[in-house]
Amino acid sequence: MATTPRHTELDALRFLHGVARLATTARTWEELLEIVVDGTRDALHADVSSLYLLDRDGQKLTLAATNGLDRHQIGRAQVPFGKGITGLVAATRTPLVIPDVPADPRFLWVRGIDQRRFVAAMLSVPLSWNDQVVGVLNVQTETHRDFTPADVAQLSAIADLLAGIVEKGRLQREAEAQVDALRTIDRARAELIALVTHELRTPLAVVRAYLELIAEAVPPDAPGAAQAADWHRAAAEQVGRLDRLVDSILASVRPDDQAPVERVPVDVDAVVGETLVGFSPLLRRHAVARAGRPGLRALADAPRLRQVLEHLVENAVKYAPPESTITVSTGLVEGIVRIGVADEGPGVPAEWRERIFEPYARRDTHTARGSGIGLYAARRLGEAMGGRIWCEPADGGGARFVVALPAVVAL
Repeated sequence: MATTPRHTELDALRFLHGVARLATTARTWEELLEIVVDGTRDALHADVSSLYLLDRDGQKLTLAATNGLDRHQIGRAQVPFGKGITGLVAATRTPLVIPDVPADPRFLWVRGIDQRRFVAAMLSVPLSWNDQVVGVLNVQTETHRDFTPADVAQLSAIADLLAGIVEKGRLQREAEAQVDALRTIDRARAELIALVTHELRTPLAVVRAYLELIAEAVPPDAPGAAQAADWHRAAAEQVGRLDRLVDSILASVRPDDQAPVERVPVDVDAVVGETLVGFSPLLRRHAVARAGRPGLRALADAPRLRQVLEHLVENAVKYAPPESTITVSTGLVEGIVRIGVADEGPGVPAEWRERIFEPYARRDTHTARGSGIGLYAARRLGEAMGGRIWCEPADGGGARFVVALPAVVAL
């Protein structure tokens, strides 16, 4: 029985409805495109349907899906924009009917796809979305066919529906590919950092061993022995600090490898004092002020809290001008212990106060360059203890970094 116009319209409506439904359930990009070309071929009662998508540079169209041409050419076969029937339809945004393909000089025979054997007639329409050409949808027959205006209208309607679906699918696929690429880069970066920091363990152990040998080589009653012992303790403390810094870096790139957090009552003044004593060689060009409420105890992990304060004090030393004052303050606000480290440096603009805690975000100034890891590690360590860290303007200029932890007792 011959196909009537009404049957053709019903087929088109069924296809449009089916594509709209299946496009939302297609599991992959490839499955979506297969639905498009198979449904288009069947709706137009053609032998072949092919979808070309315009590349992002707008210079060429690439075969994205087909059910009659060489499928090996998907993603490979390309047509220059404005060349051949497909390229002309993209450039003019106008449908083209080619009743005799072999005789039409505008047809571009794509290398790798020997279409001369079976292509007789062709109908090509553009896919446009938001006034931009997305691609071109082609249907072809192996025998002569006079595509009618109704055929053109039907395929154009299909193209109008598919344009948005295909473009949104392509945008999603590109976004997923970018996310995958970023994840790959991030994994490689994390592995590299983990490898480098792991390799630091051995030289640190060697340095520590030599320090012990030097200390043992100086008799207790030798001239300057007391000063040498002080230097030994200071150097050993800095080696220990490097060890903890390595731990912080590893924790920042491999958070699952962190040791369990032991949240116990911690003497805040004692941890602050230990940190400042350990940093005395680095603080020699700055004045150090202590302020706030004494006797506070916070629920924290003491080694981690010290690491946090070391990062914050080091950051202050890095950005504060020589001979300026670094102030470490403690306070109690609504059952929360706050430890502040303030400097008299250039300060942190409002738009940077969150960004500086991101991994490897660096804000370079004329006084210092950051590595982008210290503040990120400090925040991760603080959050692991159930605390918070933020940056705010310091009184009189500069920046103030605050560590907030639950108080044990509100004194």
